[in-house]
Amino acid sequence: MDLFDKCKNFVVYKEIEQAGLYPYFQPISSEQGTEVIINGKKILMLGSNSYLGLTVHPKVKQAAINAIKKYGTGCAGSRFLNGTLDIHIELEEKLAKFTKKEKAVLFSTGFQANLGAIAGLVGKDDYVIIDKSDHASIVDGTKLSFGEVKRFLHNDMQSLEKVLQSIDIDAGKLIVVDGIYSMDGDIANLPEIIKLKKKYNARVMVDDAHAFGVIGENGSGTASHFNLIEDTDIIMGTFSKSFASLGGFIAADAYVIDYLKHFARSLIFSASITPASCAAVLASLEIMQSEPQLIEKLWANTNRMRNGLKSAGFDTLQSCTPIIPVLVGEDLKVLQYRKMLFEEGIFVNPVVSPAVPKNKALIRLSLMATHTFDQIDFAIEKITKVGKKLGVI
Repeated sequence: MDLFDKCKNFVVYKEIEQAGLYPYFQPISSEQGTEVIINGKKILMLGSNSYLGLTVHPKVKQAAINAIKKYGTGCAGSRFLNGTLDIHIELEEKLAKFTKKEKAVLFSTGFQANLGAIAGLVGKDDYVIIDKSDHASIVDGTKLSFGEVKRFLHNDMQSLEKVLQSIDIDAGKLIVVDGIYSMDGDIANLPEIIKLKKKYNARVMVDDAHAFGVIGENGSGTASHFNLIEDTDIIMGTFSKSFASLGGFIAADAYVIDYLKHFARSLIFSASITPASCAAVLASLEIMQSEPQLIEKLWANTNRMRNGLKSAGFDTLQSCTPIIPVLVGEDLKVLQYRKMLFEEGIFVNPVVSPAVPKNKALIRLSLMATHTFDQIDFAIEKITKVGKKLGVI
């Protein structure tokens, strides 16, 4: 068989396109605020991960412009060699303080942060233990490690304990979970995970990509939310959501960060985060800490949307965060739902198998602090209208 045969045979997306239901790679021709322009049409954005709406904040945009004027557009090298700027160091120090960890190190994307940390730390004869709903970057990080990978049922502490019981108490063990799960919108049971960590001599890493700016003191994440910062060994974050930029970081004890700076391949062999991206994060971090009303507004919007959808009869699963799934069922029906909502002026993200179990396809909504109540009420009305037409409610 020729290597490219699978490419030639991949035609399912063309069939979906021909049916007018293909939902991916939609070109947006505006900044990503609560409304965007797609194909010349103004659309209400309910699919963005910019939870605090800072991608359009004047201070964030100006910080990025100023950084380009001073440093240029790129660093032309990796952090390991010529690609470290003084603002990289400044951001690392501020992120360490924000997360209340000794040190932090930047990566060019959040995906690379997970790859570098997991593959860099988990070696031969070690174990990495992950939730079955963990993000793909965590899964790929385990594949790059030389350790043995074990999985437990989503947020199921009995399942996690069974896995831990099957491993030698003296073996190196890293439990990796999402703080907030990007599809279900629920929060990791970190208090129980920490108890099991101590009982079975393991370490814990939390991916707070969707938690920063959402939960914890001034939006500082899951460990802060549960008052378990000291017991959480590694905190990972990404800049592409509440921090309104691009990149990622790992925060931990100084000796862990120093080790990763010399063994995380996705750090050493990748160009460093751009000056504009770095400056945007610095500005976003400052706003996040100085304007707590943004997080309060995010939660007010979240509660209004969730309560409205539940009152209309929708199943929002176990969501308790600004990520709100709406259970639809069949993959085809979800694609139809997305198209019909788009025609009503609303952008949502369809999630189909295998990203979710068969017949558990859903619409994923995500709220922003900058949404208005009028926009939310409009969305509830349209989601309900289409839901009734399709027999979802």
